[in-house]
Order: sequence, then structure tokens, then C-alpha cells
Amino acid sequence: MIYLEGECINMYFEIVQFACNPHFGFVYTATTSFHFNSYPFLLSEIMVPSSRGAGILSSSTLERLKGFVCPSEPQGRGLPGPRNAGGGPGDAGGRPGNVGGGCAHGGNGPGDTPPGVGGEVSVTSAPCRISKSGYTPLEQQYLQIKEQHNDALLAVECGYKYRFFGEDAEKAAKQLNIFCHLDHNFMTCSIPTHRLFVHVRRLVSQGYKVGVVKQTETSAIKASGANKNTLFTRQLSALYTKSTLVGEDVNPVHSLVDVEEGECDDVVTDPPESYLLCLSETWDKHRKQLIIGLVAVQPSTGDVLLDCFVDGSTRCELEGRVLKVNPVEILVPSDLSDSSHRLLQSIVTARPLSSIASLESPVVCCLGPLIHYLTEFNLQRVLLHHRYCKSLWIRCSTLFHRKVCVRVLQTDGGMKGSLLWVLDHTHTSFGRRLMRKWVSQPLKDAQSICERQFAVCEILESDAVTLPSVRALLFRLPDLERGVCSIYHKKCSTQEFYLISSSLSRLGVELQALLPSIQSQLSSTLLRGLLLDTPELLAPAHNFLKVLNEKAAKSGDKRELFCDLSGFPVLQGRRVEIQSVLTEIQDHRREVRNTLRTPTLDYVRVGGQEFLIEVKNSMVSVVPSDWVKISSTKAVSRYQSPYLIGRCRSLSQLREQLLIDSQKEWTNFLHQFGEYYHTMKKAVGNLATVDCLFSLAEVAKQRNYCRPVLCEGDRQIVIRDGRHPVIDLLMGEHTQYVPNNTELQGDGRRTLIISGPNMGGKSSYIRQVALVSIMAQVGSYVPATEARLGILDGIYTRMGASDSIYKGRSTFMEELTEASEIVTRATERSLVILDELGRGTSTHDGIAIAYATLEYFIRDVKSLTLFVTHYPPLCELEKVYPLHVGNFHMAFLLNEPDITTDGTLVPEFITFLYQLTEGAAGQSYGLNVARLAEIPEAILHIAARKAQELKNIVDARRYTYKDTHCPTQWDTLSAEQSND
Repeated sequence: MIYLEGECINMYFEIVQFACNPHFGFVYTATTSFHFNSYPFLLSEIMVPSSRGAGILSSSTLERLKGFVCPSEPQGRGLPGPRNAGGGPGDAGGRPGNVGGGCAHGGNGPGDTPPGVGGEVSVTSAPCRISKSGYTPLEQQYLQIKEQHNDALLAVECGYKYRFFGEDAEKAAKQLNIFCHLDHNFMTCSIPTHRLFVHVRRLVSQGYKVGVVKQTETSAIKASGANKNTLFTRQLSALYTKSTLVGEDVNPVHSLVDVEEGECDDVVTDPPESYLLCLSETWDKHRKQLIIGLVAVQPSTGDVLLDCFVDGSTRCELEGRVLKVNPVEILVPSDLSDSSHRLLQSIVTARPLSSIASLESPVVCCLGPLIHYLTEFNLQRVLLHHRYCKSLWIRCSTLFHRKVCVRVLQTDGGMKGSLLWVLDHTHTSFGRRLMRKWVSQPLKDAQSICERQFAVCEILESDAVTLPSVRALLFRLPDLERGVCSIYHKKCSTQEFYLISSSLSRLGVELQALLPSIQSQLSSTLLRGLLLDTPELLAPAHNFLKVLNEKAAKSGDKRELFCDLSGFPVLQGRRVEIQSVLTEIQDHRREVRNTLRTPTLDYVRVGGQEFLIEVKNSMVSVVPSDWVKISSTKAVSRYQSPYLIGRCRSLSQLREQLLIDSQKEWTNFLHQFGEYYHTMKKAVGNLATVDCLFSLAEVAKQRNYCRPVLCEGDRQIVIRDGRHPVIDLLMGEHTQYVPNNTELQGDGRRTLIISGPNMGGKSSYIRQVALVSIMAQVGSYVPATEARLGILDGIYTRMGASDSIYKGRSTFMEELTEASEIVTRATERSLVILDELGRGTSTHDGIAIAYATLEYFIRDVKSLTLFVTHYPPLCELEKVYPLHVGNFHMAFLLNEPDITTDGTLVPEFITFLYQLTEGAAGQSYGLNVARLAEIPEAILHIAARKAQELKNIVDARRYTYKDTHCPTQWDTLSAEQSND
């Protein structure tokens, strides 16, 4: 195995952790710097790195990343001091015993600033006031481990509980709501061993890095050694963060019966996705371009995403990718040194990393920090043995505005109301994850899209009995993808292994039985290929399963785990030794019977202690004097002879040695299974694809969707009776959704200018077109009676209002920045959607910007464009480009304003028809929305009168202007009327 050692790489980097948040996708929870001496975090706008190319992230990128998160209290840094160290109760911040300095945003030391935000992180250490001899042996042991892992909360195994010490204890107690008290020199709190996974996950969810320290000695072996009077040795066995929750300690495993009965649907309780993302930047001096490399890895599933792309000053492309990946941790590497670069170059030609030789330099520069970071968690195999392929990450062909991305994937903490919510009818955890990838990464290859469509069509229309049988196999399965990856990391329990391997074996056997009917009944190339290949891929699982003792596997007894020891000579030899000692103990029973003159005497077991000689108290006089009394009651006393004591000690040592040997053999066993990892992962991927195809078929059947026709090479979007998939589902069957037609032709009318009253359905309509286009390129049926679409290379949107106050950007600045990105990136094969561009400034400037931008898309970009506006002058573009532009509005019924008997003007009343109709709307009827918002009637009456006065003034000016100027010209005053 080839891996990168931290000392060899000599990289500096920080880890920025994120967590899901109901307001937006992430919460800034911790900034952890590692044990390097310095942190060269530069803040230039665009850093021009060395000739090696890939550099640290510029301030613009860091600002964009900060835009995804909200500040929260991170974990502290530095060693937790004893209770009376560092100044005692009077320490700053009210936290006694603080030895180390804190980190930013609520750390231990005031005034600290996170790296990359305003300065470097400094870790200080106050001198300890207690000599080494003042600590207990356990405290000294803890401090030694803590010094090596000072960025983690350490849970130390002590008998039947795990203990936290010092600041770790205070933080853990606060987050876990448990009691914390002073014990010797440290504050301490504890949790039971059987609840470790609950508390570790809770701490990790709050942004902490948690280390589990376990005893590495057993009592029997320790008693036989020279250090029998010393402290048990302990070592850090595992580290956990949000993206690295893989291991026996944190994965509660249910029984197969529970899974089959539907009591649980997952082996672990992780969120659907938990990506660790690494970024690097390169400034191309010759092309004047910023190139960003991206690698995202999900250690729990083995998924690796690669990408390299050009981005602008606003990092809009980066935003789109981060939103899609939705990472829980982001790794930000600094610039690579020359030696590090040479090291990477040297290993790219070595097996198994030869596949990265063809990757772009920024992508390769992300792999080093990721491998280095994951090595700390023993999860680096997922990258070291990964079969790298550029196509693993489909380039970000669709750039969504943040709000559109939320509506497509619901990255704000929930799923209801998103396109994913509409399409996801999968029955497996791995199927749900794949469906999210499909929705976030629409296909651009016509053949792949048609293969999915044909498979969905066959599922919908075929009468083959094979399809229901295949679908039934997908119900109540554990998370096979995570389970296989946990085995690959050699971190799974025996229970999880048996659950996963038995499920894989059963699926392989049942699919094998269906092969004849699959071959004869199915015609879809995609379905046939997936189902015919899977049984052979799953075949090795059966061979591993038959070696196991089912009862021992389910109970976690590794000493009895393997039912056939022919392949395990070490265990076989140890079993022989144990049996020999047991035979000696049984043979000694005859001597005991003779001594006590009790021919039927047998050993008893009391309180877990074996081979006790039980003697009635009336007969203790015949017990030899050298026998040791173990326990007694009013009626009997229990003894062991010196011989028994020695043999029992040997037996305990052999049994504990057997457990150690069994653990080693278990690890080797997992390694052997891991050699089939890629095979098993491919099989699970096939099942996930089948699950997604069944899901698309189910939603098409339930909602009466149609199969879209793909027109490869054509630039068009033609939709008959199209419906918004989310709104249509939310409204249900009893409320009629008003369908609308869409016709955009690249060589004909390719731009629709949409006007109409506020609340009339304009934004819903344009989103409908975008979502239908995405669904078509996912391979799904679409909510329409007929659809013909060309393949888009991107969907670019500018809608909604948002500012970036912390960047000093107004709403209008954000609007124009996003519009600028779209102008730069859109092509004639793109769908561009602009909603009310230019509304954040004065009417004259807004009209001018909107008019010029729209004309540029019509004349130069030639993209398929939907442009929503409240500016009537823009509708004049239909006369300028009659072949390519059409004016439309959302239809409505108008009750004209009325004047009451007292002369009060009552505003008009609008009835929305939600029907796209040809022609421009003259006004926006904002007073109607004011009425819907329950603005007081007195205000509405004054507003209506004022609006009428302004309209009269505008009309008078227009008539005067037309009398003295060319009547074909337009002026901006008409826009003022529509905005009043």
C-alpha cells in the first residue's frame, strides 16, 4: 500500500467543519488547525502562487465559502489543564484550568481570529503549576495522549465507562447534559460503554472531533506479566468527525430480523451524504484565468467526486458545486512546497495511484491533503485504492442560483417541496443517494438519457412478472453501500458484517434464480445489463458467509466466530491449547473427589467464576489447608486447589490470547473481503440504479407524466400542458393545476418576455420550465401531455432578492454580479432565466440595464431565454426582433377601480388565471397584492388615489411628448406608471 506521510508531504492546511442547518445547509462549527508550526494563510485577492500552480484559497473564495455558513461556537484548542492550573478559578472567561489558548468564535481566548479571516491561530500554553508527580498515573497517561491529539475530545475507557478529563469534560458535559465534577486534578465526567455511539455522534454533530481511547491490555495477560502492578496501557483507537463516522464504536447495528420487519432501514444513522471536500486554486498567468480544483470524498460510502473548472471573481461556479456536494467538512490546503510537488509527481506513476497521472494539477493537489487527513482516521484506503476517472464527477453543466438549487435538492435541511422530493420513491438508502446525484447532475449524453427513458418505459408498460419480483428484493435492505465500505475500512463489527454479507448473498441467490426470466422477458439494454451482471458480482459474499458461525456473529463473539478453522491454523492451535488445559482441569476432578470422598462431586460456576469446589460447611474439616477459599454462604463454602488456581490462570490467559488472535484473524478476514470491494460496490451501484429507475417509473405512473422526446442537435423546448412538478404534487388531486404551454426555438422565437400582475404566477412558470428541462435530462418522464426538448449544456438563473452585507454588497450589486456570471458563461445551447433584472435601482437605470442585457442575449448569445419583467419598455424588443422575441403575460381578470359615494377611490380587484397568454401586460397591479397582504383599507384608498394622479400626469406628459417627437419612440415614464 502506498500512502502519504504527513512529514513527507509537509503541507499546511486547516479543516473547516459544517453541519446541516434548517435555515440553509450548513453551520460554521469549528476551525481546527493541526500540529504544524506555522500557517501561511495569505489574503490577497488573487494569489499568484509559485510555478507549481496550485495555491491556497484567495480571500474571495473564502468569503464565498463563508457565505454558506452561520458562525457557531467551535471547539477549543490546547491541552486541558488541571483544575488548579493556569491561574485557578480566576482565569479569564470563567473557565478554570485553561492552559491552552482558544480558537475564534467563542473559543477559550478572547480576541482570537480564525485563519484566513483576519490572522493566524496562535496556540499558547501556560506553565503547569503541578509537577509530574502531582498527577495520578491515569492523568499522566491521559495528558500524554492528549498532547498528541490536542484538537480532539478524548473519551478514555476505564472499566465499564468512558471518561472525559479537564476541558474535554466540561465541553462534553455541556453538550451531553451530564454531570461534571472535580476528581483529583481534573474535572471529569463519564458515559457508559454501551452508549458510546450515542454520545460520540452527539458531540460530532456539534462540530467536535472526538477520539476514543481504549485499554489495550487484558487483566489476565497483565497479571502474568512483569508490569502487573502498573496502570493498564491505553491507546487512541479511533477518531471521528462529521465526515468520518465509520467504525464499530459509532455504528449501531440492528439485527437482520429488525431490517426485514421494517423496524429499521439502515445499518447506521448517518445523514444521507457526508462529504469531505478539498479545494485548491491556480492562477493561470497566460490566460488570466482562475482554475479551481475540487475533490470530494465520502469515506462512509467510498464515493469520490473530481472536478477542475474555471471560475470568476464571484466564485459562482464554486457556489454551485458546493451546493451540490453539500459537504459537512471542507479541507483548505495551503500552497504546495517544491518537495511536496515532487513527491506527488513521484507517486503518480506508482501503483495504485497511476490513474491520477491524467488528472489536472489542481485536482491532484487536493488529493495529498485529503489522503494525509484521512490517514489520521485510518480511512485513506478509499482514496489510495480508488479507480480514478474524470467522468466520476460530471462537470457542473447546470448552474443553479442558490434558491433554485434549494428547490431542486432542498439543501436547507429538509426535502419536502423540492424536485428531489417529487422524484424520490426509492426503497433503499443507497438508491436515495444515487437519486440525489441524478437530480443534481443531469446527463448531457443523449444515448444515456434514452437508455434510462427506455428502462422506465418498460417498467411502466411491461407485463413481465420478473419486474415485480426484482422490485420486491429492494424492500427493507440495510444500507449495503455503507456496510461494504465499512468492511473495506476494516472497521465493522461482526454483527454488521453478518447483516451485510447475508443480505448480499441472499440477493445474489435470488437474482440468480431470476436470470432466465430476465433474459427472456426484458428488452431494456440498461435493465438487462444491470440485472444480469449483479449475481456474478455478488457471488463471493456467499463464500465468506458460510465460514461464519451465525450465532457467534450476531452476538459479537469473535472467539467462536469461525465455524471452520481449517483456514485459521493459529486459532486452531490456540483452541487445542485451551482444550488441553480444560482436560487437565477435568482430570483433576478425580483427585478432588478422592480428597473429599465425594464420588459425584462436580465443579460449580458462581458469579462468572468457573471451576469452584463447593463443600458443605459441615465438611470443611476435610478440606486441605492449602486450598483457597473463594466464597461462602451459610450453607456452603467454595474453594480452589492450588493446582486449579494455576490451571484457571493459564486458561484465562489462553482465552484472552485467543481473543487477541481472533481479532487479528478477523481483521485479516475483513481484508480478504475488502479485495472484492470494487466488485461489491459495483453490484450495489447496479441495485441502486434499478431502485432509481423503479422510482422514476412510479412517479410517472402516479402523476400521469409523459415521455419527453429528445431532439439531439436541436435547440428547442416545446412543452404542451406543462405543470410545475412540485406545485402539482403539493396541490393534490382535488385542486386543478393550470397547465401552460412553452415553445422556444433556437432558430425561431427563442426569447419570451413575460409580464403581468404580481402574484400572477410568472416565477412559478419559469421555474416550471427549468424543472421540466432538468427532469428530461435526468431521464425521467415529465409533467406534461407532450414534450420535445434539445439537450441543454446549462441552466442559468437569476431570480429572487438577496444581499451580502458582510461583503459590503447591496441587493442590486448581488443581482448584477450574478447576471454578469450568466452573461459570461451562457451559450446558445443554454436555458437562461432572468427574473426582474434591474429592479434594485432607479427606474431609468433599471430599464436601461435590463434592456441592454436582454438584447445581448437575443442578439449575441442566442440562448433560449425567459425574461420576467415589470418594465413595459422592454416589450418593445418584440418589434426590434420580431422573429426571435415574443411578449407574453400571465392572464387575469380585472375589476376596474370604483369611486364610492363619498368620492373615495377603491383599488382595482384582480382575479388570477395563471395562464400564459400572448401579448404584454400594461401594468403590474401592485395594489392588489397590497390588499392580499391585508394592508389597511385607509392606506389602500390613499395609494389608489395617488396612483391615479401619477397616471394622469404620465399620460399628459406622454401626449405632449408625442405631439412634439417621433411617436414611435418610447420613454421611461411609462415604466413609472407601471411601478406605482
